[in-house]
Amino acid sequence: MTDFSGKHALVTGGGSGVGAAIALALAKAGAKVTITGRNATALDQVCACHERITSALADVTDIAALRDAFLRAGDSSGHVPLVIANAGIAESQPFHRLECEQWQRMIDTNLTGVFNTFKAGLEHMGEGAGRMVAIASTAGLQGGGYISAYSAAKHGVVGLVRSLAVELGPKGITVNAVCPGYIDTPMTARTLDNIAARTGMSREDAAKQLLKDVPTGRFITPEEVAGAVSWLCSDAACSVNGETVVIDGGQP
Repeated sequence: MTDFSGKHALVTGGGSGVGAAIALALAKAGAKVTITGRNATALDQVCACHERITSALADVTDIAALRDAFLRAGDSSGHVPLVIANAGIAESQPFHRLECEQWQRMIDTNLTGVFNTFKAGLEHMGEGAGRMVAIASTAGLQGGGYISAYSAAKHGVVGLVRSLAVELGPKGITVNAVCPGYIDTPMTARTLDNIAARTGMSREDAAKQLLKDVPTGRFITPEEVAGAVSWLCSDAACSVNGETVVIDGGQP
């Protein structure tokens, strides 16, 4: 296991699912971890899982709040060389029913939220090597029906990551994205509920529909995503830059 002792990581959307798994994996490996999110109760529950995890309330769509969160995190645990932009939302809608408000919500959280996180994080990264990792999606590499807003936002994340990798690489900062398929999280559970409600099929059949092209036949676990993030933050991946690490069970 990589030893992150002496390192400090900030993980957005750390109150549940993938963000919580990333925070716990890094903390177990010795890092001090600050998690951010909008739900204080959820953040507290994750903090209770490990003594090296602390929290700061912040919405990724509010860059002033994020800057304040990084400032408070830095004051308590030192500069932040590991920045994980994980916070996101998922909604589906046929394009002809997609309203500007929903489109903007997806862009604000899933794309501008990553911009805000990296922008504020860069200011508190300190001297020396740094790591920026965005949790994107396989939807950021290919399109899909009913997810035009989500896919557009995630494609934007991938473009942002690749551009920052070129710009920040000479400064010793690597920027990468992890692109999972469907993950076993509350977000996916809500997706299954929505499919069942709209189509009348059971949740089990809805899950089979999502997994029909996945050779492994199962959802990705948050811990698998956390493992990829830990590797990208490690010295073993110091020359990995501008990449999209796909975790999708071999989906074509």
